[in-house]
Amino acid sequence: MTLHDLGAEVRRLRETTEPAAVGLPSGGRRARGVRREELAELAGVSADYVRRLEQGRRHPSAAVVNALARALRVGPAEYERLCALAGYAAAHGPVPREAGPVAMRLVERFADTPVFLCDLAWNVVAVNGAWMALGPGASNRQPRDWNVAWRTFSKAHQQISRSDDDAAAFRATLVRRLHSASLRHPGDESLAGLVDELRTTSRPFDELWRAPGKAAGSWTRAVFRHPGAGDIALDGNLLDVPGDNLLAVVLTAAPGSADADRLSEVVASATGPAVIRVGQPGPG
Repeated sequence: MTLHDLGAEVRRLRETTEPAAVGLPSGGRRARGVRREELAELAGVSADYVRRLEQGRRHPSAAVVNALARALRVGPAEYERLCALAGYAAAHGPVPREAGPVAMRLVERFADTPVFLCDLAWNVVAVNGAWMALGPGASNRQPRDWNVAWRTFSKAHQQISRSDDDAAAFRATLVRRLHSASLRHPGDESLAGLVDELRTTSRPFDELWRAPGKAAGSWTRAVFRHPGAGDIALDGNLLDVPGDNLLAVVLTAAPGSADADRLSEVVASATGPAVIRVGQPGPG
């Protein structure tokens, strides 16, 4: 197998893909399939790169192969063939969404600190009692109420606010991590549906998705509006939980600050379970 075989397969898939099947208008076309420029935009590469790839003059990275596969919404067999032609092992399966005993124990140990666990698609899978006492839990009125990215870009959560700079950095981190997850799990229909919905309903998300750049970091700051204690400014750290492929968000207040006192007061009033598993896609 050569790069020319890979290029021919990419071109075949592009030309046999119905534009409507990947969210593109189908009218006014002189040639069948998806245009090079359209595939390039969907996959996050340049049109010249796609042209050279189809000519057998580029060897794509595994991430680019995944991006092309997801952009064209290929089936498992075609995805495996693309990976084989490029010399990579195919990644199978959806985003892991189960929190194992170690991850759950981690959340439980932070009894005085609000913590929640997310999967790679930003679905909250577990929260602790301190988080629930803080008051930003989802309402369950929308199917995606427990998805951090959806809550952030739909501006559905009025109890949490950020400065312009902190909000921009947090949004960039959300999209960068979501983009990475979509490349690692191109066959996850739920993840693909979330991305498509956000790109359709949120222009800021779509702009970041087209040029995700580098993740802004693993830290964010937000103000939580508690109905009893008032505003509480907290720093959020994002911690990877490798064993379960999850992300832990840990919220702390500056030591000795009024925010720390208010947080302690709120957490002390918690009466619910130490840890709660979340059954549907989080708070943002």
